[in-house]
Amino acid sequence: MGQSCLRPLRLNSRPFSTASTEFSILCSQGYIKAAFNKFTFLIWNNPSHFSCLLQACIQKNTFSLTKQLHSLIITSGCIRDKFVSNHLLNAYSKLGQLDIALTLFDKLPKRNVMSFNILIGGYVQIGDLDSAYKMFDEMGERNLASWNAIITGFTQFEFNERALSLFTRMYGLGYLPDAFTLGAVLRGCAGLKDLNKGREVHGCVLKLGLDGHLVVASSLAHMYMRSGSLREGEIVIMSMPVQTVAAWNTLIAGRAQNGCFEGALELYNLMKIVGFRPDKITFVSVISSCSELATVGQGQQIHSEVVKTGAICVVAVVSSLISMYSKCGCLDEAEKIFEEREEADIILWSAMISAYGFHGRGKNAVELFHRMEQEGLAPNHVTLLSLLYACSHSGMKDEGLEFFNLMVEKYNVEPQLVHYTCVVDLLGRAGRLQEAEDLIRSMHVKPDGVIWKTLLSACKIHKNADMARSIAEEVLRIDPQDSASYVLLANVQASAKRWKYVSEVRKSMKDRGVKKEPGISWLELKNQVHHFIMGDKSHPQSEEVDVYLKELIAELKLEGYVPDTGSVLHDMELEEQEYNLVHHSEKLAIAFALMNTPAGFQIRIMKNLRICGDCHMAVKYISKKKNREIIVRDSSRFHHFKDGCCSCGDYW
Repeated sequence: MGQSCLRPLRLNSRPFSTASTEFSILCSQGYIKAAFNKFTFLIWNNPSHFSCLLQACIQKNTFSLTKQLHSLIITSGCIRDKFVSNHLLNAYSKLGQLDIALTLFDKLPKRNVMSFNILIGGYVQIGDLDSAYKMFDEMGERNLASWNAIITGFTQFEFNERALSLFTRMYGLGYLPDAFTLGAVLRGCAGLKDLNKGREVHGCVLKLGLDGHLVVASSLAHMYMRSGSLREGEIVIMSMPVQTVAAWNTLIAGRAQNGCFEGALELYNLMKIVGFRPDKITFVSVISSCSELATVGQGQQIHSEVVKTGAICVVAVVSSLISMYSKCGCLDEAEKIFEEREEADIILWSAMISAYGFHGRGKNAVELFHRMEQEGLAPNHVTLLSLLYACSHSGMKDEGLEFFNLMVEKYNVEPQLVHYTCVVDLLGRAGRLQEAEDLIRSMHVKPDGVIWKTLLSACKIHKNADMARSIAEEVLRIDPQDSASYVLLANVQASAKRWKYVSEVRKSMKDRGVKKEPGISWLELKNQVHHFIMGDKSHPQSEEVDVYLKELIAELKLEGYVPDTGSVLHDMELEEQEYNLVHHSEKLAIAFALMNTPAGFQIRIMKNLRICGDCHMAVKYISKKKNREIIVRDSSRFHHFKDGCCSCGDYW
């Protein structure tokens, strides 16, 4: 390529406009050398054509050709051209050669705002926001692109408050934001879930007349939905002049993020009816909704559509499918999808390790982790979190602690709060309550309500009423409206027959207006989802279920089942305590399933709260008495009951 520029300039008879078009096409298709050799005359006639060659180098990710072009630009004297030199600077920056870009920047005879903007973008690309801001701060002159580059950088790495502060400063200096600025700022508001600030930006959008811009409207809708205002987000989408797949994706994802999983699936079906073809983003949202609802039938239908559209090659979609089948209790299907994967991506390995952990298969999770290491993949913080979770829920205390101790030393991963929470759970389940508390008080990150509640749950398991009171104070100091903590504390005190303390807890809940979240269990039968709540008689078979359940419990008592009335919150008569236990939602759901499915049919039940000790024991007896495999997914994990045993053993 270098020799061709030494040839004498030959006049070419073809029109320059035609030649320029052909030259641009060759560059866009990646034929860099062919474009240069064929149109040398064009480049020397107008050096700005170097920009096409340099842009092609970025697309082809070729550092060597960029250096060759750099030499030609210097020897030809074109380095003095600001347009050409900025494109060269941009090429080095985009190719990750920031050191060379900085050296070139220092030697440029002529620099302008664009030169600074390119370097700011380069720093943002490698995540060096401090250097990016320093360069931005030192600029003598700025334009809108300068502000966009630094604001986008901060939102990209979730320094959203700084991004919003810069936006306010920019607006105050008289710069009018464009669609690019507003999209970034709205993403920042969404990250902070700051509805008030988002509404202020919405006002700015209306003032500038950009409410009809598709990107701005989608960002605006996303902000409202992430901030908890689903209705306002949907209004924005419905007001868009043109509906797009991206708009539908925003709607579906918004409903899923706000817990409206059935609504997300309804929109998915409507989207197809009106003629839009789902893409990989759509599939991730709807598959995740099936995971939360545990509707394996709908999940299987969507899986078929994923295969038909070719999205089965997308890592995020495959990961969602593994998670969906796992959360629907179909671990074999999750394993099959994992083994048939086309890429050995860390995301997929982490998803499968997590699936094993969710089903209490800790040994499988550890074996898969070692297999992943043998294939040369390094774990990230998600992989290690899944591994710690698996160890915790399988009683693998020693293995879990060993992995935690090796996080920094071997895997170069700094433990986050979620990792500490897993270790607290690990220690708590093993009865090492004081050690778990000491870890919380000594860790380098600030504890949240979840980690304290994890220890409180361990206090319940080991019936440590005294520690439970002090730990509950820590939880409620952080979140005084957390109903689960009151219930956990009351359960521990009830187990110790401390009815005075139970009354105090219940009074405190009443005084603060805290209401216990009702236990809801559901199952999918013949493509229909049936819900059960204790005391709710709305199900059409509720009376028959009550009668059947009463007979079932009588049968279980003959087999040795004794209701665990110690966990009932009220100081009430024994008969009333037993009635409350019998009518827990998971027992109602299992009774319904036994009544409406053939002998030997596997039963899958989902519950929004943790399964209680009494129900756990009762389901063991039911699985043996009725010769059924019963799978219960609670808010924490799966429990597989068969022949009077549970796969989770004592670690439920």
